[in-house]
Amino acid sequence: MSDIEIIDLTPENIADYGVCGYKDVEKHLELRRKIDWFKEYYPKGLRIKAILSKSGGYQGMLEYIPGKFAHRPVDAVGYMFIHCIFVGFKTQFKGKGYASSLIDSCVQEAKNLDMNGVAVVTRKGSFMAKKDIFVKKGFIAIDSAKPDFELLVLKFDKAAADPKFKTFSLDKYQNGLTIIRSAQCPYSVKNVDAIARTAKKLKIKTDLIEIEDSESAQRTPSAFGTFCIIHNNEVISHHPISNKRFENIMAGRHIQPSEH
Repeated sequence: MSDIEIIDLTPENIADYGVCGYKDVEKHLELRRKIDWFKEYYPKGLRIKAILSKSGGYQGMLEYIPGKFAHRPVDAVGYMFIHCIFVGFKTQFKGKGYASSLIDSCVQEAKNLDMNGVAVVTRKGSFMAKKDIFVKKGFIAIDSAKPDFELLVLKFDKAAADPKFKTFSLDKYQNGLTIIRSAQCPYSVKNVDAIARTAKKLKIKTDLIEIEDSESAQRTPSAFGTFCIIHNNEVISHHPISNKRFENIMAGRHIQPSEH
């Protein structure tokens, strides 16, 4: 691992390195939103560790925060909570143990802070880590949420209460389209405007809800927390999607533009 260095992103250097594949602050609104969000939660314990390769550049990251401020609908107070992990923008950096090293650094910090353990939400689908790497590190699944989310935990204090998913009703999203997003996930920006334009063509009333704080993120009706699309009381996407994918979903619901 001599080619690899793990560094801590800070409010002072995050713009230099970028995050989640975004590097150009001037070009990408997504990155500017993420940096502002990072600076807000950094004093509350938010941390991002980045993997840098001397030969390949930025190759991955791990983001975590005390569970009290988790941006997923979980009750994880007393635990360190992992938001996301990604390693290997280039294939040659995959399978080298870098993800394991990132998780180890998070676990050690949680122990240093005398926390109850570390928790993470995983899923089989897109935009979130699979559980395999965490199971190998000793995490166990202790809760689940539809359609394919699992809450895993590595407990230091066996007597501590388990973290769990929070559940909230979809009743207030009865009519039209609702897009919920947070600056925590930079991918929540791309395609939203195009989706809103498509919804307008379909004559669907659309509301865009910006999640402003962790309390709001923990009340979202999707275990993804920082993004979902709801149509007529049903979550139709638990993660950011393209406008084309949205069109296909709506066609599957037999909603298409009116012909004039």
